[in-house]
Amino acid sequence: MMSRSYTNLLDLASGNFPAMGQPREKKRLPRVMTVPGVISELDDDQANSVASDAPSSAIQDRIIIVANQLPVKAKRRPDNKGWSFSWDDDSLLLQLKDGLPEEMEVLYVGSLKVDVDRVEQDDVSQLLLDKFKCVPAFLPSDILTKFYHGFCKQHLWPLFHYMLPFSASHGGRFDRSLWEAYVAANKIFSQRVIEVINPEDDYVWIHDYHLMVLPTFLRRRFNRLRMGFFLHSPFPSSEIYRTLPVREEIMKALLNSDLIGFHTYDYARHFLSCCSRMLGLEYQSKRGYIGVEYYGRTIGIKIMPVGIHMGQIKSVLSLADKEWRVAELKQQFEGKTVLLGVDDMDVFKGIDLKLLAMEQMLKQHPKWQGRAVLVQIANPSRGRGKDLEDIQAEIQASCKRINETFGHTGYEPIVLIDRPVSLCERFAYYTIAECVVVTAVRDGMNLTPYEYIVGRQGVSESESSSESSGPKKSMLVVSEFIGCSPSLSGAIRVNPWNTESTAEAMNEAISMSDAEKQLRHEKHYRYVSSHDVAFWSRSFFQDLERTCKDHFRRRCWGIGLSFGFRVVALDPNFRKLSIDHIVSVYLRSKNRAILLDYDGTVMPQTSHNKTPSAEVISIINALSGDTKNAVFVVSGRGRESLGKWFSPCKKLGIAAEHGFFMRWSANDEWELCGQNSEFGWKQIAEPVMKLYTESTDGSSIETKESALVWHHRDADPGFGSSQAKEMLDHLESVLANEPVAVKSGQFIVEVKPQGVSKGMVAEKIFTTMSEKGKQADFVLCIGDDRSDEEMFEIISNAISSGILSSSTSVFACTVGQKPSKARYYLDDPAEVLNMLEALAEASDPESFTDTESEGSL
Repeated sequence: MMSRSYTNLLDLASGNFPAMGQPREKKRLPRVMTVPGVISELDDDQANSVASDAPSSAIQDRIIIVANQLPVKAKRRPDNKGWSFSWDDDSLLLQLKDGLPEEMEVLYVGSLKVDVDRVEQDDVSQLLLDKFKCVPAFLPSDILTKFYHGFCKQHLWPLFHYMLPFSASHGGRFDRSLWEAYVAANKIFSQRVIEVINPEDDYVWIHDYHLMVLPTFLRRRFNRLRMGFFLHSPFPSSEIYRTLPVREEIMKALLNSDLIGFHTYDYARHFLSCCSRMLGLEYQSKRGYIGVEYYGRTIGIKIMPVGIHMGQIKSVLSLADKEWRVAELKQQFEGKTVLLGVDDMDVFKGIDLKLLAMEQMLKQHPKWQGRAVLVQIANPSRGRGKDLEDIQAEIQASCKRINETFGHTGYEPIVLIDRPVSLCERFAYYTIAECVVVTAVRDGMNLTPYEYIVGRQGVSESESSSESSGPKKSMLVVSEFIGCSPSLSGAIRVNPWNTESTAEAMNEAISMSDAEKQLRHEKHYRYVSSHDVAFWSRSFFQDLERTCKDHFRRRCWGIGLSFGFRVVALDPNFRKLSIDHIVSVYLRSKNRAILLDYDGTVMPQTSHNKTPSAEVISIINALSGDTKNAVFVVSGRGRESLGKWFSPCKKLGIAAEHGFFMRWSANDEWELCGQNSEFGWKQIAEPVMKLYTESTDGSSIETKESALVWHHRDADPGFGSSQAKEMLDHLESVLANEPVAVKSGQFIVEVKPQGVSKGMVAEKIFTTMSEKGKQADFVLCIGDDRSDEEMFEIISNAISSGILSSSTSVFACTVGQKPSKARYYLDDPAEVLNMLEALAEASDPESFTDTESEGSL
């Protein structure tokens, strides 16, 4: 049976379908990918695939979760023969299953933390698929090193945490071979996904910065694939991100997803700013959802911080060995006030700044000397490099200095634990800590404060003292530069670079009254317990479903090469205008209305010389010279320039300034089509526009006879857009009692008389033809921007009102593949001219006249 992918006629016409009647090859089990050297970018055999080529299954939906590492632990068997595997309960990928539909099957694709010999890879793949529903991606060692420790850790990780490579010794220069390895690794991941995917039924959820170009590989193969991406690190401001040499490749790859998730609004805002500044894309918010329009597709932007796994933490809290450890720790720190830090050994975690703040607090508040202890758990680093070595040395030196200065027998103000600490032991420390301090200078999320809050709430479950059964309390001092900060409104937020203010915050936290600590703790616990990892994954998946609901209704096809590849998604009734078809209909018709926009339609937008070419004049002359045709150029340009440019075209009708001025031929007088010819409102609007022009570099005012237009195409994208919105509100306010309309368009704000539009021009032309007994049986209307959509809309109204017959052949055509009220499209002005030339050549020579009549119909 055919896959549903092939039921689309466009796909069938393209020849992308299996041989009829031949059974499909059974899906092979995952095979090992062996890639010698660096793979060239995007060289799939199916690069131009229009439809999915995998069979549709009859089972329920399935989700494929793709991440750098699988949620499994691997170790050699004692006899050294083969491997044993177990779930990694600490893995977010495993925990997020709780928020997905209960009946949904989950498949994981990722790499292993261990090096599996090539001869064992097939067996390991089969075992993991059968027992764990995991598909391992085995990266060759040379690619793995350059991909993970190279591009991910040397380029992306520092840059996304705001560290610029200012010199070769600080951060390192961009190395293209590392980028090539990153692309190669992403391709290997895509091959593993492709081996097991049912593109009609499966969702794909990709995680984190390691796999940011994976969406392009998958979208090239399966245009309608339902695919989400979540970034677990910060996304830097556009000023930082734009320094990345492969910035556009990564941005365009991410936009091949259907939903892109971020922990905080700041990260999403930075991404949207990059979309605007680098790709010229605008976003809009509708009913609470943010979307970016990209070639007919709306990419959703999700803002939702991840949470913790409440079930796992509650089970940890009930473990017996934790009770023993708590008692031991309480004895060790008896009579002391414990502040706790739990961080990875990383240059961005600010451990060194925390130690300096502790030192400052002991100096400024001597009462804490001998009483306050900072326990700093430093988890092993996941990176490497000189910067990390320097920070480790600084931390060791600071600990030694502070302990020597303020410590004495039986008291050390700093307790540094630089070894792996189990989850159980970590929660034991949470139990005895009065305050947790997080001073990261930049961190994607950081769940330590969440864990601490739940740990403090659960103390009574593991202790029996009367003190622990009382009110629960906790305090947090957190950096304002970490992802969890916005959701912890009761925490004391600090700038970690300011050690004095951090020291004061630490003092305030441990000096606060128990009642205040309790109120803050209760507020935090309500949020953390309800916004857990299941809530996060459920919310993301629901938004992914909503974003993808129209995938199989729309027609999709891919365009572009390499990382310029994108999918165009259009309504099923929207198709390319066939020249042969329109010519055949044209020849059969007797009364034709042809309405042409100018800029972007018969004249390319990018052309600096806007004067029509001899070819354009010749074609329009031929069309307008046919007595069966009423040909109009309908433009926003002024009547003077249009009249001068088209002076050789004596029979051509012109509607200038969106139809405020209109004439039927060169021998006719200009008619005023506006309801009001008073322009006193310009004295009100122009000073407002001048005010914004003076304060917005790159903007300008265009003065027309009937309108004023403020242009901001050359201004800063963000500021220009912001000023345009402000101006729109300002003008609507001051012109509320004037007979004008204030509208925004692409890089413009325009004030023009009410009742003037290209749609009104089209309606007047159709009505006049009908009144003179020449009701149009052929309508061709072509345009490229928002103002032309008014013409497309009026055509359907004219048919329903009887101005046009229901049998009229209508060709409403937009320029470019994009969402439109038109049913047809042509790719560019060159194709428009080719089509018009074909119509001109098809005109009956006997219907031409040499007399320069009044242009009457």
